[in-house]
Amino acid sequence: MMIGESEAFHAIQALIDKMAAFDAPVLIEGETGTGKELAARAIHYGGARRGGPFVPINCGAVPDSLIENELFGHRRGAFTDARDDQAGLAALANGGTLFLDEIDALTRKGQVTLLRFIQDHQFRPLGGRSEQQADVRIIAASNRSLDQQTETGEFRLDLLYRLKLMHLELPPLRVRRGDIPLLAVHFIKVGSARFRQAGEAARFRDAGLV
Repeated sequence: MMIGESEAFHAIQALIDKMAAFDAPVLIEGETGTGKELAARAIHYGGARRGGPFVPINCGAVPDSLIENELFGHRRGAFTDARDDQAGLAALANGGTLFLDEIDALTRKGQVTLLRFIQDHQFRPLGGRSEQQADVRIIAASNRSLDQQTETGEFRLDLLYRLKLMHLELPPLRVRRGDIPLLAVHFIKVGSARFRQAGEAARFRDAGLV
C-alpha cells in the first residue's frame, strides 16, 4: 500500500496508473527506502496481469554462479545436488510479473543471461534440452542510476534499452514532507498491532506528535 497526499506523491501515482495500462518493461529508480517494490506491486496489480503471480528476486542477494539456476531452474541430474527438477522464478512468474530488485548488482555475466531472456522470453533450464517460454512482464529496480553505470561500463547499454521502455523515478521523502505525518501514523499503527498496543497511534495523534 502506497501512502501519501503530497503533490509529488500524486504525480507518481498518476504515472503508476498510466504504466499499469501498458504491458511493457518498467525501470524504477530511486534511493533506498523510496518504495520501489511497492510501486512495482502497484503497477502489477493495477494492470491486466493482476490475476497472475508477482514474483520478486533480489539480484544483489544471488551469487553470480547461481543466477541462471535461480531464474530458469534445473533438471534432475544437472549438477551434483540436483535430485529433482526445479522450476526457476521465470517459470513461476508465467502469466504475471517478474520483479528484478537491485538489478544494478548483476555482474556482466548475469546481465548477459537476463538480456537473452528479455529478448524473446525463452529460456533453457540447466540440464534441459529444449527451450521453454515464459509470458512475464519485467519490472526492474535500482537505487543507482543505470545511465551513469552504462557510462562507466558497469551496466550493458543494450540491456538498459530493453528495461527502460518506461521509467519511474521515485522521489525521496525529503521532497515529500507533507506525507511524513501520514506515514508516521501508518507505521505506528503497524507497530502497535504487532506488539498489541492498539491505542498507541491514537495517543500519539492526540498528543500532537504526528
